[in-house]
Amino acid sequence: MSAAPSARPVPSPVAPGLRAGRAALAVSFLLQGTVFALLVTCIPEIQHRYGLSDGLLPVFLAAVPVLAGVGSIASEQLVKRTGARAVLRVVQPAVCLSLAAAGLGGTLWQLALALGAFGLLVGALDASMNMLGVGLQHRYGRSIMIGFHAAFSLGGILGAALAGLGSHYGLGLPVLFGTAAAVVAPLALLTGTRFAGPAELGDAVREAAEAAARSVPWRPLLPLCLAMAFAYIADASVSNYSVKYLTDGLGSREDLAKLSYLGYMVAMLLGRALGDRAVQRFGAVPVVRAGAALAALGFGLAAVAPAAWAGIAAFTVLGFGICAIIPQVFAAGGRLFPADSDAAVARLNLFNYVGFLLGSPLVGAIADASSYRWALLAPMLLVLAVLPLAERFAPAPVPAPAPAVG
Repeated sequence: MSAAPSARPVPSPVAPGLRAGRAALAVSFLLQGTVFALLVTCIPEIQHRYGLSDGLLPVFLAAVPVLAGVGSIASEQLVKRTGARAVLRVVQPAVCLSLAAAGLGGTLWQLALALGAFGLLVGALDASMNMLGVGLQHRYGRSIMIGFHAAFSLGGILGAALAGLGSHYGLGLPVLFGTAAAVVAPLALLTGTRFAGPAELGDAVREAAEAAARSVPWRPLLPLCLAMAFAYIADASVSNYSVKYLTDGLGSREDLAKLSYLGYMVAMLLGRALGDRAVQRFGAVPVVRAGAALAALGFGLAAVAPAAWAGIAAFTVLGFGICAIIPQVFAAGGRLFPADSDAAVARLNLFNYVGFLLGSPLVGAIADASSYRWALLAPMLLVLAVLPLAERFAPAPVPAPAPAVG
């Protein structure tokens, strides 16, 4: 998900309809964070229910971001015909139904259909949510996207907590996923009635899309693209394998293992709340370097963790590190192309999918060949590769004033 860091004049006053639309979209991000966390923290239960081997698991997990990319591209055509609000109103309840389907099946082909639908719908959901968010930001005239990211993190905390409770009380996937879908889908339908539409946004979505369509050169963005991919490889490793590492590698109970992702998301939320102040005080380059080092330390601590609680603490440390990198990638891209920041952010966001696509098979293949302890060292090394890229996060130097003539 991407935040356009461009600065525009602040419209005054903000229309009440925009405030309601902003609140509704924040709830939508929260609900999606909840659903996503429920799925990824229950990967061990899904694997057990469907008899999925460790060798085949990365294939199923990698298919989700591939199909999400397809869904994101396809949704652009739908948005042109019906609008981002209309697409979001349909796909978010449908994502909940695909989650329920993943918990109700019993054969591999049923799991493949459920996860395939989940991937396609999540891609469309991600695209339409962000289009609507960028449209709102365009109307507000200032950055508000980071609040939506925080809402997603809060939803992730809620989803991980619910998954832990479900595992503790032995609810099983049909009950856990089915109940979640039965609650979240109606909430999504209700929230959708308050999304901002043409009356509130006018041509804001179209204007933002036109800005994003403008061409910017790839070469200056490539170091930031690499940093984004490395950060999301780390994020995908935690999302897909933190719980499984604790259960299979450290012999943890399944309910306790859910706390690994919960701690990670709590750290992400707190880090995003404090990250801007840290950048203002110390600068982007030191913050990115510290974040990369802290994330690598988290992976290292997780790899040598002697027990479940040590692993949970390690993934929490990792969350504090990763949260500092991703927002600064977007901010640095915006500084490189201040007149076309939306286009720069759109290109950088592509490497969100690249990271998720590479992260799951990478960790899964190494774990299948050796162990999860060794597998965690791969994303650790990639996160360390952000350190030499940190200089690219520095603001452009301010030109010196011309000497007075006279």
